[in-house]
Amino acid sequence: FATIEQFADYAFNKSHSFGYGYIAYQTAYLKAHYPAEYLAALLTSVKANLDKAAIYLAECRTMGIEVLVPDDNRSVADFTPVVEMEAEGGAEKSSIVFGLSAIRNVGGGLVALLLAEREARGPFADFYDYVERVDFQVLNKKTIESLIKAGAFDSLGHPRQGLLRSFEHIIDSTISRRRERDMGVMSLFGEIEDAGDMFDERPPIPEVEFGKKERLRFEKEMLGLYVSDHPLMGAEASLRRRCDGRLADVADLDDGTIRTFGGVVTGLQRKWTKKGDLMAVFQLEDLQSAVEVMVFPKTMTDHGHKLEDDLIVTVRARVDARDDQPKLIAMELEPFEPMTGEAFPLRIKVAPAALSEGLIADLKGLLGEHPGDSPVLLHLGDDKVLRLPEAWTVDVVPALLAELRVLLGATAILG
Repeated sequence: FATIEQFADYAFNKSHSFGYGYIAYQTAYLKAHYPAEYLAALLTSVKANLDKAAIYLAECRTMGIEVLVPDDNRSVADFTPVVEMEAEGGAEKSSIVFGLSAIRNVGGGLVALLLAEREARGPFADFYDYVERVDFQVLNKKTIESLIKAGAFDSLGHPRQGLLRSFEHIIDSTISRRRERDMGVMSLFGEIEDAGDMFDERPPIPEVEFGKKERLRFEKEMLGLYVSDHPLMGAEASLRRRCDGRLADVADLDDGTIRTFGGVVTGLQRKWTKKGDLMAVFQLEDLQSAVEVMVFPKTMTDHGHKLEDDLIVTVRARVDARDDQPKLIAMELEPFEPMTGEAFPLRIKVAPAALSEGLIADLKGLLGEHPGDSPVLLHLGDDKVLRLPEAWTVDVVPALLAELRVLLGATAILG
């Protein structure tokens, strides 16, 4: 088959001949032709299981399907697929809007009340309009705080930090006015919309916003996932070169295996043992999955001061596979600082006539022993430069340079 779509079409047609035993083929058809709808359904089905939800979210990113934070003007209870045209005559762009019922402290009953108002009178113009219109039950302050932290009011043009500072005052004053209006009590100047520019008793929303780290921390708290961004985005390739594998590989490793893994520290808990020694437990999370990490007192003494939530780290650990859910027992832990820009390249001069299978194998082996962030540029002759793939970026240390000169000659290093 030339494409997955061709295979999916064939498999889907064949599945009708063989009954429900071939439902996997039908699944392939849906994933190939309706990827946003298919993945939205999967995310809805596992919204209570964050480990699986993280896997499907990573699949969305791989397929180029953007998952958007909840939106009070677009979201419904469950995850919703959205397919739009990028421009007139352009390609389709697929995305998935996060479901409101998947937000912490937002129950299904409150979502139903919110949706009923939106369907009856249209989208909300801004946060003031929202507070004026929704049922009083929806204005539960814990619920509103969760919606703000999750990004549900972003599309209304308000910064999350500004809303968190002012929403309680806005709700209190609006509820008071709505109740007076319901009892037939009018303010001195009448309704706000009739007063024009003369009078506006609504508290202002400060134009201040969180930085990326704090914004993502609140998203994680409310949604259980990093959605609009991820602390590892842009740093994953550099981090991967410091590790022996992905966290998803842990389930396949034998008990006692020692490996180095990397990811983001989330859910950090410091605890005291019965002997009074300090230890810690946290989730180590990469773009695909998460694994629990135990830091026992001896390791905690040496490395515990480095630990904090949302920190990117590398952890040398032993696999504990005795339970159904394997864990990692930390042995060493180091913070990881992503590169803010591309490292200075290593330029190597190689005569084309000298290239042979043996030399290429030796060069690969040497570069592979010194993984890092510097790209490698091969100068083949006077006018041809070959940039090696990202998998062969290196740490330009004296030992590497010395070995390259032995392998390729004293004048092989250009910069």
